[in-house]
Amino acid sequence: MALPVPETIRSLDGPRPGLMRPGLGLSRIWRLVCTPAPGRMGYALRMAAGCTATVLVGEIWQVPDLAVPALVTMALWQKDRVTNALAGVGVNIAILILLTIIYGLIRLTLDQPMGLVIVIALLSFIFFFLGSASKLKPVAYMLGLVTVYGLIAIDEIPVGEVVTRALLYTDLFLAVPGAVMVALGLLICPSPRRILTDDIAARLRMACRLLRDPDERIREQATDMLRTGTTDMMKSAKMAGLEKIWSPRDLACLRQAASSSVAVLALADEASRSGLSQADTAGLIQTLEDMAALFADGDYPAAIERPAVSPASATACALADLLPDFATPSADDAKAPSQDKKSGFLADDAFSNPDHVRFAVKGTAAVMLSYLTFKVLNWPGIHTCIITCFIVALPTMGEMVSKLTLRISGALVGGTLGIAAIVFVMPHLNDITGFLVLVFVVSLIAAWVKTGDDRIAYAGFQIGLAFYLTDLKGYGPTADMATARDRIVGIMLGNFITYAMFTSFWPASAFDRIGDGLHKLANALKGQANASTQQASSEAIARTQSALLESERTLEYAMSEPAHMRTDLPQLEATQKALDDAAELSEELLVTPGRPDFSDRMARLEQIA
Repeated sequence: MALPVPETIRSLDGPRPGLMRPGLGLSRIWRLVCTPAPGRMGYALRMAAGCTATVLVGEIWQVPDLAVPALVTMALWQKDRVTNALAGVGVNIAILILLTIIYGLIRLTLDQPMGLVIVIALLSFIFFFLGSASKLKPVAYMLGLVTVYGLIAIDEIPVGEVVTRALLYTDLFLAVPGAVMVALGLLICPSPRRILTDDIAARLRMACRLLRDPDERIREQATDMLRTGTTDMMKSAKMAGLEKIWSPRDLACLRQAASSSVAVLALADEASRSGLSQADTAGLIQTLEDMAALFADGDYPAAIERPAVSPASATACALADLLPDFATPSADDAKAPSQDKKSGFLADDAFSNPDHVRFAVKGTAAVMLSYLTFKVLNWPGIHTCIITCFIVALPTMGEMVSKLTLRISGALVGGTLGIAAIVFVMPHLNDITGFLVLVFVVSLIAAWVKTGDDRIAYAGFQIGLAFYLTDLKGYGPTADMATARDRIVGIMLGNFITYAMFTSFWPASAFDRIGDGLHKLANALKGQANASTQQASSEAIARTQSALLESERTLEYAMSEPAHMRTDLPQLEATQKALDDAAELSEELLVTPGRPDFSDRMARLEQIA
């Protein structure tokens, strides 16, 4: 039953025009695809190089179904050398455990089709459950994909050598990507410290663009950058600490600079709306550009002179006051990095929240229906439907619907590229060099999309999925159009089955989750209002922006849901207005922390929550 919308919310500014359109529009998706975000091209180039290197190693060792290790590489490749190496080592450790499990399962299920079906169902349930209720998340799906696929491939191998080959192939499916990520990643990936300084510089430069004469495109990009908070930057700082080659004091300064860069960007956004004098703008832009250049060189400013601004502008004064202590950490952080409360491997509600079990049941049902379909049809070429189930499963109806377009369009683009390559390129390839160039080019296209905004990254992986499964068959270039056709059919079938399962049984609405996000947002705003120092205020607004991002994405998914389960439009409008007001309040608190209207605005937000 729809909740009544408070009159105080109805009176806010009027409805937003974009609310009547479900989810992301095509023009918005295209802008996200084309946006040259800082560091995106380098990240995409390195990811494409990693996928190509995996294909090269697989060709040398004659690894069958090279699409699987190539997909694992694309799924797990990271920005910096430390995270990449850790992921590679983790994959190689995981494979030892998986090999032991698979060996025992093969011994149990050999020549026992029903036993194989039961084992596949149990493994699917376990990996889907871990993907929903543990820290493994996407890694659980990759492990499930490789394990289940290794078991399914048994039927296509002569019985006499089934155990040896199944173990060897499963080993290579993960060992090759893991080795490439460690060896190549350490050579071509930058230090996490450099990733951190580049991210700080990007936020300072975006602030300069806002202070000049911003258009709607710049505001849109600035908002996207602002909403990411400091999550990625703090992860880079943590990985930099693991390298043991950087001064703890320097890392503490960079952590503070990361938080301060978010505060600067928020104040610049506020200034672009409220307006600054030309003199104030010029002085602030010059200081910020000088700082950005220093961070872009991999360093940070030890001392920053406060720009001279008019005391009549509260926003200009707040921005100028922030800069002298931009990279000055608090006393506690200067001594040692803050230790957040560590959570366990499983979520707190892993065994109490039925949604985790329901998600696992739906994922398992999709896998088993796909397995049954290609067995009944006696069509081994569409086994990609099973792989697809592990990749496309999502917890809520809104996420399934909003990403359906990305999923299908990505698969169609990747499949089209694969078929076009078979028809127009493969006949002209005379050696492996040309083949690897083709793999690199298409991998770069897929990686470019995947390294973009989270809302389009899904399509990038689908492009890689369709291309690899279409063209990486056997060894070297292929001219087999039947294989390309079968695998694309399998991908589309897997998409359809997964969508049908997840939207027909226990359909979970994204809007049901927005209350928790709004409570988290309210707590973040209270923490920001109670901040007593510049450093604490900068850290608080970063948490607020992350909470805003979570709630805005959840609302976006809710707006994409079918009409029969979509929340009433007044509720969606009220929630959108509350989020817009919270976004403005988070910036205004940086200018005037003791706002007299804070209590009233918080009460409205909590009433919606």
